[in-house]
Amino acid sequence: MRFVKEKTNTTPIEDTVFAIVKKAKEAKEQIGKENVIDATIGSLYNEEETIVAFDSVFTPYNNIKKEVKAAYAQSFVGNDSFRKQVYQWVCEDKITKLYHSVIATPGGTGAISISFEELLDRNETVVLPEIAWGSYKLMASMDGLQVKTYSLFEENYFNLNNFKKVCREVMKQQHKLLVVINDPCHNPTGYSLSIEEWKEIVSFLNECGESGPVILLNDIAYIDYSYDLENSRNYMKTFNDFNENVMGIVAFSCSKALTSYGLRCGAAVILAKRQESVREVEIVLEKAARANWSNIPNAAMENFTYVTTTNKDAYMKEKSTYVELLKERSSIFKSEAEECELVCYPYKEGFFVTVKVEDNEIRDKFHEELMKHHIYTVKVNKGIRVAVCSLSVEKTRGLAKKMKDILNSIK
Repeated sequence: MRFVKEKTNTTPIEDTVFAIVKKAKEAKEQIGKENVIDATIGSLYNEEETIVAFDSVFTPYNNIKKEVKAAYAQSFVGNDSFRKQVYQWVCEDKITKLYHSVIATPGGTGAISISFEELLDRNETVVLPEIAWGSYKLMASMDGLQVKTYSLFEENYFNLNNFKKVCREVMKQQHKLLVVINDPCHNPTGYSLSIEEWKEIVSFLNECGESGPVILLNDIAYIDYSYDLENSRNYMKTFNDFNENVMGIVAFSCSKALTSYGLRCGAAVILAKRQESVREVEIVLEKAARANWSNIPNAAMENFTYVTTTNKDAYMKEKSTYVELLKERSSIFKSEAEECELVCYPYKEGFFVTVKVEDNEIRDKFHEELMKHHIYTVKVNKGIRVAVCSLSVEKTRGLAKKMKDILNSIK
């Protein structure tokens, strides 16, 4: 007798990230953290190997009145001031000329989840990157969706040919397309698309739109850690070329931007050529928000608005020091990897670098052997993710060579 839905997958969840984080923690307790290289954690850590919590974020948060923290938000779609500020922050109010709306969500995850849930029917197919955050597939599975993946790279560039091939196959099958692009600062490879690549993608999506509705779900979780922050949103200008059959949903994470990972706050930014299209999706997503979580933390929204307006200078200055630290760590790992011929996927910016291991059986052996040497990383499809965001400069030095030697030993 089943007490769950007949077609629900009841295989226990295996979250590889948290499982390895636990192993790394246990190793630190047993042999001392100085003897463990923990490159698992997808949060920003300082050089003392403790989580970063920006003073410019949490000092004002701590000063918010308890009554504000206790109160419900103005609406289940989010506070008006928050929704307005998210749009200005994400799109800089001058980049996109499209009709828009903003729905508050529990982190960027909430924006992705309700988009999957509400924009595709059961058994339809969502198009995902072949190398990607594992939760995309879990969300798709929970919503009864099928998954098709596109190859992410052709040599050191975005594999536009395979992207087109997979999208055309799905479009021919169901006359509707929902495709995920995690950019900039792709998790887990650290790749960012060029403006030219984005132009080609948008032009192709318009072509697909001739056969049915197309939704581009752009996951920008790490955008505020772009190494070229001033120009990090410029690619969104290409969205202005959407035809009437193409829509963009930008999944934004306040949690990542403000180093407040446990204080779940984010937004879905809906963008389209026609106001009627935006309103249709807005209605459906606001119903989903009401049904799934009802309310986003009031104080989290109020704090985001304050930090990114009144306290913006202090926040940007503090964040910039950690962006420079990310640059230093990633530069060390990349240059040393090149020296010892440890092949990585093309990295430009962001929290993670991924070592290229196309054979997943070899990847599994490699991952196990790394742990025997007290090096903790995360397995992804066709690779090993190294979280430079949480790895000190000292422990970054020499890591690529250690990994290369271990990889050579198992081949």
